[in-house]
Amino acid sequence: MWWPPWMAACLAWACGAGAGAGAGAGRPAPLCASRGLCRAPLGPNASHPEPGHCQRQRGAADLCGWPLSSQSFLDLFPIDVIQENYVRNVRNCIFSIVYPTPFKSRVRLVAVSKEVLENILDLDISVKGTSDFLQFVSGGKVMLGSVPLAHRYGGHQFGSWAGQLGDGRAHLIGVYINSHGERWELQLKGSGRTPYSRNGDGRAVLRSSVREFLCSEAMHYLGIPTSRAASLVVSDDDVWRDQFYNGNIKKERGAIVLRLAKSWFRIGSLEILAHSGELDLQRRLLDFIMQEHFPSIAMNDSNRYLEFFSTVVSETANLIALWMSVGFAHGVCNTDNFSLLSITIDYGPFGFMDSYDPNFVPNTSDDERRYKIGNQANVGLFNLSKLLQALKPLLDPRQKQQASQILEGYGEHYYIRFTELFKTKLGLLGENENDNYLIAFLLKLMEDTKADFTMTFRQLSEITEDQLEELHIPEEFWALQDLGKHKLFSEWVTMYLLRLNRNKGDSDTKRRRRMTTVNPRYVLRNWMAESAVQKANLNDFSEVHLLQQILQHPFQRQQAAEKAGYSLRPPAWAKDLKVSCSS
Repeated sequence: MWWPPWMAACLAWACGAGAGAGAGAGRPAPLCASRGLCRAPLGPNASHPEPGHCQRQRGAADLCGWPLSSQSFLDLFPIDVIQENYVRNVRNCIFSIVYPTPFKSRVRLVAVSKEVLENILDLDISVKGTSDFLQFVSGGKVMLGSVPLAHRYGGHQFGSWAGQLGDGRAHLIGVYINSHGERWELQLKGSGRTPYSRNGDGRAVLRSSVREFLCSEAMHYLGIPTSRAASLVVSDDDVWRDQFYNGNIKKERGAIVLRLAKSWFRIGSLEILAHSGELDLQRRLLDFIMQEHFPSIAMNDSNRYLEFFSTVVSETANLIALWMSVGFAHGVCNTDNFSLLSITIDYGPFGFMDSYDPNFVPNTSDDERRYKIGNQANVGLFNLSKLLQALKPLLDPRQKQQASQILEGYGEHYYIRFTELFKTKLGLLGENENDNYLIAFLLKLMEDTKADFTMTFRQLSEITEDQLEELHIPEEFWALQDLGKHKLFSEWVTMYLLRLNRNKGDSDTKRRRRMTTVNPRYVLRNWMAESAVQKANLNDFSEVHLLQQILQHPFQRQQAAEKAGYSLRPPAWAKDLKVSCSS
């Protein structure tokens, strides 16, 4: 029997941990050591699950018997031959084996996502009350049969090649295939140092972890492709951060988010291999990604990499158009933060616009305003050009030319999708040659008056056509009152009402009902997140829970949200809020 080079070290660790050496070595102990491997089912048509992948049962109340495995990665890809965990330049692999570093102090479970636990991970919500669950989601224990991994990738950061980056504070703790047949990769963020930590300590603070937990779930309920968050824990471990890079270093608390994605591979995953000349490994990784996540692409097709690139181009355009439709600025659109599956990942200094401003930059670290909200589509094009550059060694001359033509079509993909989304936000049905002008006209009025982005569209969804026609804007529609101060507002209203009258088979009631299903009343504004963070720093997690509950239904008016002022004009102090890459 052939033994992979990493197997001996893992077996030795498991034996030592089983004898009580795990804590002494600073590594997590294994969970449910008696679970072992799945028994292969009997019969001629029986499938053969990979180790750890037993038959799924919904609603498991504990983690024993819950199948989590890293085997698919370990079988397919070479693993970093160096076992020691120290910062270094890594080559000729996709992953390094590295275990989470448990917190030294008390760990507290702050929040969980019931939907993620029950509908994705097949766990009963009661599991959150078990000691094993707390240890698992805080990096204190790992599942037997799962080998924690840190991913090696590179990337262009703020327009320049940054070389090797990688999971500097994240551990991929296994793959779970649920009862729906969906494959999910589980990752702890803030769980300790890895070979890719560079100068970092491998930790994440409570401030940034609250924001990531809330926003990844909020984006899901807005209908935007995103990673998910299963849990948030906080410790009493001291973590020191210079939040705004001004020399003012402060003590904060370490926290960990258990986050999930169908895949954590990103543009930088392919870039690092191309830059290092590891083309065979790049081809293997690319084929794996396509086989797992792009089922429409035939693996025996000589143009499969071209098809892959074409799909990523169109889906990236779609994703950024969706961001724009809810006023979301990612904040750090580097190639290492752009998913190859075109989902939103790596929530850092993001922000939802309050006042509409194409120059809105949520990240104070972005001195050149490269990632302002109005430039996100252009940055998407830049990132896709870097993906193409990474793919070119795998393409023949004809395919390279075709790929360049595909990339040239990105702008049209984006423009069409952006227009579709904003027509829907305005309740427009059918086609009209003046629709693009109507949308641009409104956005210009909003920019000039600094009208609130979210509530302008929401209040257009709630106001009647009669009220608009009479220019009678009730006081509750404060964003429209701001917009109404523009001298050209009445002209736009006239155009808008004429266009609505061309909606075939429509009525004002139908229009408003339709528009309120696409224009949220609540988004995770920075001031809301900051309020929750400030309370959480005092061990009051009530607003984290309130926001989590409210943002699950962003299109529905909710009494608790209204009481909290989440649909009112943002408080004056919100204008002075700053977020940065320091997390």
